[in-house]
Amino acid sequence: MELLQALLLSTSAATSAVCIGRARRHYGDADQPALFCALLGFALAAGSGVCLLASQLDFDAGEAQRWLERATLLLGLPLIALAALTLGRSWAWSRPTWGRVLLGLCAFFELARQLGWSAPYALGLVLGSALLVTYAGFLQWPQRRPTMLAALAGALLLACTPLEFGGAGSSPLSDYRPLLLALASPLLVWLLLDLPGNARIDRDASA
Repeated sequence: MELLQALLLSTSAATSAVCIGRARRHYGDADQPALFCALLGFALAAGSGVCLLASQLDFDAGEAQRWLERATLLLGLPLIALAALTLGRSWAWSRPTWGRVLLGLCAFFELARQLGWSAPYALGLVLGSALLVTYAGFLQWPQRRPTMLAALAGALLLACTPLEFGGAGSSPLSDYRPLLLALASPLLVWLLLDLPGNARIDRDASA
């Protein structure tokens, strides 16, 4: 089962990254940084899947897989969620702003690790990411497609939320986190490309 999950995650996340990368060409400069950060998030998930697949095939990639899994939860998913928020609200964050967001997430990721707060920090960050994705889709109401995509993707991300801290035990779905991320990835891509952003008129005109 783990081998199948690893294969699905690596394939789904890599395909999602390629789709975002190709779609970026049809967006204006205002949306480029958000889409690049979303692409980075999918690339981290794909790397996690590849390392998990390598581990299942008896290659020594366990440490890299664990690091990439944490990076996906603590860096990749928040970047995707923030990209959804900015595209959903048609905000234009500059490249320096996105750079500060990226550096801030990296700094807090390392700080939480050093202080032993990785588990509660991951819980809050993944929960917040799921809520941001859902919010970005519900902003598009009464359009049904982005709302439904956001609800489904948000539910899958909620199911990925780590609960392993404070005596709470482990999430009953923690063993299926790669599968949940594999299912969420195409929904997130579809949602991101369905949100208005700042260049819908330009994209429609060039279609």
